[in-house]
Amino acid sequence: MVSTNYAPEHTGIGPYSTQIAEHLAASGADTHVLAGMPHYPAWEVAQGYRGRWRLRERRGGVTVHRRRHTVPPRQTAAHRALFEASILAHGALAPPRIRPDVVLTQMPTLAGGVLGGRLARRAGAPHVVVVQDLMGAAAEQSGIRGGGRAAALAAAVEGRILRGAAVVGVVHESFVDRVAAMGVPRSRVHVVPNWTHVQGPSGDRERTRARLGWQPGETVLLHAGNMGLKQGLEVLVEAARLADQEAASVRIVLMGDGNQRAHLQRLAAGVSSLSFLPPAGADEFPDVLAAADVLAVTQKATVLDMSLPSKLTSYFMTGRPVIASVAAEGGTAQEVLRSGAGTVIAPEDPKGLLAEVRALADDPARAARLGARGPHYVEERLSSRAGLERITGLLRRATAGR
Repeated sequence: MVSTNYAPEHTGIGPYSTQIAEHLAASGADTHVLAGMPHYPAWEVAQGYRGRWRLRERRGGVTVHRRRHTVPPRQTAAHRALFEASILAHGALAPPRIRPDVVLTQMPTLAGGVLGGRLARRAGAPHVVVVQDLMGAAAEQSGIRGGGRAAALAAAVEGRILRGAAVVGVVHESFVDRVAAMGVPRSRVHVVPNWTHVQGPSGDRERTRARLGWQPGETVLLHAGNMGLKQGLEVLVEAARLADQEAASVRIVLMGDGNQRAHLQRLAAGVSSLSFLPPAGADEFPDVLAAADVLAVTQKATVLDMSLPSKLTSYFMTGRPVIASVAAEGGTAQEVLRSGAGTVIAPEDPKGLLAEVRALADDPARAARLGARGPHYVEERLSSRAGLERITGLLRRATAGR
C-alpha cells in the first residue's frame, strides 16, 4: 500500500489506510505500507518522528516504510507542490525493497499515486487506486492560493494515474462522472464508501459536558476535525458572533487542528460564544461528539465534488443531528440527506446556520429523530466489515486470472 497518511494519525485518511493494511495482514497477506511521517491534522511532524530521515517499523502486523517529506505550515499551491515533490523524490529514491503482487494506493496525494504506479509497473503487478479526494478539483474548488493555475496540471497528473490503474475505487458516487471524464472506463470505476472507524459513545454524557465546561442550558454546536481552507470555518465564527449579538444560548465549538486554526482564533477574538478545543484522543473522541447537541460539517460554496468529509462516518455513530452547511449539489449534501441524520443549509451563511441550530434546539423531538437515523445508517451502509470487504473486492478484481 502507498498512503502518505497512516497511524498514529487518528483522523482523516490515516485510520482507513491503517485498518485496510491491518485487515489484509490479519488475512494472511505480507503487507507493506510506504507512508510519510505522521503530521495530520496539525501539519507538523509528530513527536518521536522529528528529524528522522527514513524509518521501518512494525504496526499491527504490517511493515511500515516511512520516508521524510516537507510539511508546509501554510497551504498555498507552491507549498503543496513542494510537499508533493518531496514525497515523490524520497519515495522514488528509496522505495521499499519488496516485489508486491498488487499495489493499493490511497489518493491523495498525487505523489503517492505516481509512486504506486511506478512500484506496480516495476513488479509487473496491478495497481489499484482508491480516490479519497480529487486533487484537480481540490486545487480548483478549495480556495488554496494559486490553486486555479495548479488545477489543470494536477488534473492531468491525476488522470494519467487513474487511467493507468487496473481498478479505481471512489468513496462517493458523485466522483464517478469526473473520473470517467478523465478517460477511465466506467467498468473500472467502483464506489467504495468509507466506513465508520470509531466506536459508538460509551461514557456519561452529562459528565463529559461538565468536564468540557458546557452548561446544561446551552445548545452546543460542535465541529470536529481538520481546520483547513476547504472547510470554510469562518461561517462558524460569524455564526458565533451573531449568537453574541442576539444573546442566544448557543455555544459553537471548534475541536481539532489544522493550518487555519491560528487564523480562526484571530478572527474569533472577543467572540464569547465560540471556543476551541484540541483534538480529542481516540478513546474520548466518540464521547465528546455525543456530548454536543448538534454536529457541524461546513464547506466553502465552491466545494462540489472534490471530497467527502471523513468526519461524517464518525458523526453518524453518535446519535446527534448533523447540520451540513455545504453546496446542495455536492456529494456531502447527498450523503447527509441520504442518511436522514441531518439537514442541509446554504454554505457560507452564518445567519441561516444559527437559525437552524436554534430551530433544532426548539424542537428536541425532531433533533432526536434525525440523530437516531445516524447509527442505523452506519449499520446499513457504513460498517467496517462491509467497507473492508469492498476494498478486498477491488483487490480481487485487479488480481483475477493472474
